[in-house]
Amino acid sequence: MDTVKLQEQAGQRQELFIALYKKVFPAVAKYVARCGGSFDEAKDVFQDALLSYYEKTTETGLSVNNSDGAYIYGTARYLWIKRYKQSSQSSPIDENLTANIPSETDAIPDENKLLNFLETAGKRCMELLRSFYYDKLPMTEVAQTFGFSGVRSATVQKYKCIEKIRETVKQQALTYEDFLK
Repeated sequence: MDTVKLQEQAGQRQELFIALYKKVFPAVAKYVARCGGSFDEAKDVFQDALLSYYEKTTETGLSVNNSDGAYIYGTARYLWIKRYKQSSQSSPIDENLTANIPSETDAIPDENKLLNFLETAGKRCMELLRSFYYDKLPMTEVAQTFGFSGVRSATVQKYKCIEKIRETVKQQALTYEDFLK
C-alpha cells in the first residue's frame, strides 16, 4: 500500500476513535463511578474496550451486530466487573471491617428464636422457604409441590413470604442481637 492510503486509513481510524470516545465514554465513566471506580480507571477500561472493539472489527473481519457504542459499553462493563472482582479478592482486609465480624467464640444465633420468628410468616411460607433454601429444590419442583401454575407464580409467592418477614422485622425493629442465645 502506498503511504497516502495508509495516512487516509489512520485519519479515518482516528476520527472513528474520537467519535466513539465522545459517544460512549461518558456512559462508561458514569457506570464506573457508580460502582466506586475512579476517572482514571474508567479511562483504562474504556480504552481496553475500544481496543477489543477495534481488534474484533478489523483484524477478524467480524461485524458487530449491535451498535458500536453498545458493544464498547458492554465490553467496558464486563472488563470493569472483572477488574473489580480481581481487586477485591487480592486487596487486604481492613482491620476496621474485621472488628465487626463475629468470631467463632462470639455468640451464635439461637435457632429456636429464629425459627419462631420465621413462623410468623405462616406455615405455608415456612414450607415454601424451607423447600427452596434448605432442601434446595429447583423452582419448577417447588411450583409443582405447592400447586402453583408455574415457576413465575412460585417465585412471586416466595418473594411475598420474604417480604412478610422483612415487614415484621421492620415493625418490631429487630436487630441481629435479638436472635442470639
